Amino acid sequence: KKPRKILILGSGGLSIGQAGEFDYSGSQAIKALKEEKIQTILINPNIATVQTSKGLADKVYFLPLTPDYVEQVIKSERPNGVLLTFGGQTALNCGVDLERAGVFKRYNVKILGTPIESIIETEDRKIFAQRINEIEEKVAPSVAVYSVKEALSAADKLGYPVMARAAFSLGGLGSGFANNKGELTYLAQQALAHSNQLIIDKSLKGWKEVEYEVVRDAYDNCITVCNMENLDPLGIHTGESTVVAPSQTLTNKEYNMLRTTAIKVIRHFGVIGECNIQYALNPISEEYYIIEVNARLSRSSALASKATGYPLAYVAAKLALGIRLPDIKNSVTGVTTACFEPSLDYCVVKIPRWDLTKFTRVSKNIGSSMKSVGEVMAIGRKFEEAFQKALRMVDETVLGFDPYSKDVNEEELIQATDKRTFVIAAALKKNYSVEKLNELTKIDLWFLNKMKNIIDLLNMLESHGNPLTYELLLKAKQYGFSDRQIASAIKSTELAVRQQREENQITPFVKQIDTVAGK
Repeated sequence: KKPRKILILGSGGLSIGQAGEFDYSGSQAIKALKEEKIQTILINPNIATVQTSKGLADKVYFLPLTPDYVEQVIKSERPNGVLLTFGGQTALNCGVDLERAGVFKRYNVKILGTPIESIIETEDRKIFAQRINEIEEKVAPSVAVYSVKEALSAADKLGYPVMARAAFSLGGLGSGFANNKGELTYLAQQALAHSNQLIIDKSLKGWKEVEYEVVRDAYDNCITVCNMENLDPLGIHTGESTVVAPSQTLTNKEYNMLRTTAIKVIRHFGVIGECNIQYALNPISEEYYIIEVNARLSRSSALASKATGYPLAYVAAKLALGIRLPDIKNSVTGVTTACFEPSLDYCVVKIPRWDLTKFTRVSKNIGSSMKSVGEVMAIGRKFEEAFQKALRMVDETVLGFDPYSKDVNEEELIQATDKRTFVIAAALKKNYSVEKLNELTKIDLWFLNKMKNIIDLLNMLESHGNPLTYELLLKAKQYGFSDRQIASAIKSTELAVRQQREENQITPFVKQIDTVAGK
């Protein structure tokens, strides 16, 4: 029996780390429920969102997402069901508080989709580690200690380098990496001044970070929708790093090993709907750890939906009602069902945007806490093309992968900053070898070779000069060079390059994202 009236917790106000991605998932969910002829009630205090606009939800309450206000709405509206996983972390935390206070039980409101126990298990680090061990998978090893002496013995067990961080501290206060006893003693003394508990983690700095988006229905059908790989290695927050979908540097064996694990984990937690799982993968061996599982629609699911054309939030909302995966039609093709795993014949690159110049006294270094205020996504047939397009979208003053905007600075290559991409470009222009850059940045050789391709072509354009040959012009366009970028390389004008391009009939082409690689 389908519920008649459903309450949706929306995305709330915008803040760094939680922006428009969750507005996207909420509005998709409302559309899915309307199709099923269900009355929708939305709570979201942000008036500037799509989900609160006229004609979407049947009733909108512009109230804060706090347990007291949500309880009042439940009291007056008496919905049959509630969706917690469509409003990001704020909505999820609010839902967990309401469940603990017994509000849903008191008003007989059913939590739809992923059971609340699963959500709590994935959010609580300790329970999460126990649950993952039950299926013989591993989370990154860590030990909680209470003194400098304990910290040193824990580090001996885990093996250096380790990461030390004070427990219950905001913004990674007193956290850092230690390579030996001396460094750890110093870090531990500082951290224990802030907090009585210190967490020692095995450092996985320099490992690859890979994510999968998995979908499961109430009848245990599972598919993986999209896998993504972070260009920056571990140690940099997903929301801070350049993400590429589908992953490019995994071997077939690694890809399938992580896919199988992802499905095993989502079944074990009993997630219904959509779930995002993040791994750390050792670049030299096939060793991996599970970093975290988000049993909600996350920042990555918005990217995965747009990148593959598979409407994750829409499908997740239908699954929460108990509809089966094979019964949901693909709205693009109209023929295939939601059981089809999307196949991509293109490459998608997501790059975050920082406005660090607007904040005074903020460090330009990027790391494990999020500072970016937005992101862009670009699509191309080649990684080089998508990458250059994305760089131009993030900042309209940038020509592309430009080696002249920054100077080479090895410090900046080792410790990432918001402008590191351009430092890499400058280093490649100064003939740094790809292996040397890999050593400094820990970025995979595959990506660095692709970046080198761009710089090599730039060198060819510069030495060739005007007029260009058809082959060179075509190759430059395939590598994502803009007309202005080509013009600056050959000391010509944008209009002249454009005219030459049109004479040679090299023009852009529009393709639809169709989930089935054009079959």
